[in-house]
Amino acid sequence: MTELLIRLFIKDPDDIKNPSTRRRYGIMAGGVGIACNILLTVFKIAMGIITGSVSIMGDAVNNLSDAVSSIATMIGFRLSGKSADKEHPYGHGRLEYVTGFVISAAVIAVAINLFKTSVENIIHRTELDVDWLTVIILCVAILVKMWMALFYRKISVKISSTAMRATATDSMADCVTTSVALISTLVMLIGGINIDGIAGALVALLVTVSGIRAALESLTPLLGPGPNPEVTAAIKRILEGHPEILGSHDLRVHEYGPDKSIASMHVAMPAEYTLLQAHELAECIEEEIVESGVVAEITLHIDPVVKDDEELNAWTLRINETLSSMDGSITVHDIRMHGSKNGKKRLIFEVTAPYDYRKSDEDLREDIIKHLEKFGTDVEIHIIVDRG
Repeated sequence: MTELLIRLFIKDPDDIKNPSTRRRYGIMAGGVGIACNILLTVFKIAMGIITGSVSIMGDAVNNLSDAVSSIATMIGFRLSGKSADKEHPYGHGRLEYVTGFVISAAVIAVAINLFKTSVENIIHRTELDVDWLTVIILCVAILVKMWMALFYRKISVKISSTAMRATATDSMADCVTTSVALISTLVMLIGGINIDGIAGALVALLVTVSGIRAALESLTPLLGPGPNPEVTAAIKRILEGHPEILGSHDLRVHEYGPDKSIASMHVAMPAEYTLLQAHELAECIEEEIVESGVVAEITLHIDPVVKDDEELNAWTLRINETLSSMDGSITVHDIRMHGSKNGKKRLIFEVTAPYDYRKSDEDLREDIIKHLEKFGTDVEIHIIVDRG
């Protein structure tokens, strides 16, 4: 069914790098969601009114919110596909993440209201009027929602969409919530015990948990996560193909939408390269990385490495030994020496400590300097501390 819908509504379905193709996927998925959720809402509201079941009525309201969320998905994909402009030079791709968060917030809001209604039902229990037709309709609703979850999951994988993943998670949670309503109905039919209020409260809690998880997944790209390990590995493989590159560090990747990632990193090159040689090599590697498809843009910052300076080589060895004795998780790069105004040479280098390193940047800097001063005070030591 999913493949049929893709063939019917998506032109060039495999061209997912094309923003217009991704937009068509999102709009199609939104349309499917609207149709299915409105159909389920109508049936469940009718059942809720007839049976007096708060869990079924709450499930109906949940489906109605899903229909609204599908509309938001369609709008989000349409807006996120807009071209870059003066106010938004990196495009509008992050609107897709915003859409995912809005959907999650709507789910949580519905769950809170359902929990309140369910607690009232527990305190002031209402009579249920259910039959086996109710069971059949709930079973059909579960199957529909399960298909929708699989449908959204497939679309999310195909176009790498956070919003689609959030919607797939919501649909799977709906399967669980409708299953709870089904259990409540079966308990009433078979055992004559009314657990509708308790079932409704449980549904509300399950929906809240799924909503929070989806919200966090949507917020992560907005807050700025670290580079994807696959992206890091792919870039390093390309750098390894260039023996002129002596090392790399400080890879930063900024996501401006699923198809718009901008990266930067430092690469070490021999200091004897002319400015023109270093520039040409950097441009060649940047082009190779972009053509590989791992990022849309990348800028390489060049760190010159001096190899034939005996004094610098001696200090490099001392620095590495010092850091190894202090903590093996700390790395060093970009070591260089310059003259200074007071006649002393200036030793400059950068160290990278883990994000969870116990000491502050200033304390770490002081510790390293204290260890290095035993080798002499004829140099002025300047350390740049980074986290990564």
